[in-house]
Amino acid sequence: MSSEIELQLESAPLGQKSDYISTYSPDLLFPIPRKQKRDEINVPDALPFNGFDAWNAFELSWLNAKGKPCVALAHFEIDCASVNIVESKSFKLYLNSFNNTKFDSVTEVERILAKDIQAAAEGEVKARVILLSEVENQPILDFSAESIDDLDIECNEYMVKPDYLKADHTQIVEETLSSNLLKSNCLVTGQPDWGSVEIAYYGPKIDRESLLQYIVSFRNHNEFHEQCVERIFMDVMAHCQPERLTVHARYTRRGGLDINPVRSTEKSFKADNLRMARQ
Repeated sequence: MSSEIELQLESAPLGQKSDYISTYSPDLLFPIPRKQKRDEINVPDALPFNGFDAWNAFELSWLNAKGKPCVALAHFEIDCASVNIVESKSFKLYLNSFNNTKFDSVTEVERILAKDIQAAAEGEVKARVILLSEVENQPILDFSAESIDDLDIECNEYMVKPDYLKADHTQIVEETLSSNLLKSNCLVTGQPDWGSVEIAYYGPKIDRESLLQYIVSFRNHNEFHEQCVERIFMDVMAHCQPERLTVHARYTRRGGLDINPVRSTEKSFKADNLRMARQ
């Protein structure tokens, strides 16, 4: 981790003991600039991708005007063109600050969530409060993709190795591949982040064995979810040169939040908010 990022994260809540604040406190949100990590992987200022970071919050509660508790879920989409990501523990602490605060309506809660997170991210944010009645019998789903996890490969690299990636430029294909073997570590705490990744592309046929080896090579890599997905996107583009590419990862919930970044060459792309088995 570079010294500049270390300095940025020294005051972040993640990895530190934090007081529980149960009254509305938007100042708890801790933004982290995207630019330095993007510079490390040669993401130009004119972004080569579209996309967003989808967050699902499973621990949201507040008091109605009469002081009666309300509980709900929430879904957020933070545009990838925003200046900052929001550090996850600060996001959790911020949501907890609603617990003993009165709001007049669900609409007001939704409006305040969007306003505060947009201010922290410095970019477009969509926020939706989801009542529990809306998610009754929600199915557990999977990517609509061909899994490559059963390939019988040898793995001995557990730090990101983009040189694994290769493609056959004599074959042009359109396909969607997926793996549940994505694992990286939190940039601050070193704790494991478990994920599933879907790669949809049109272009030279990607060698599946080498792609799976590349995904496995993230196993001991330290980086935030959003940064891992952008690294995968940039590496696949550089080494396989597809004409179209969408990378969508869905990570296991931690602290009542799951984070699901998607990056695509396309302005219109499919990235359903699936509820997967590990979420």
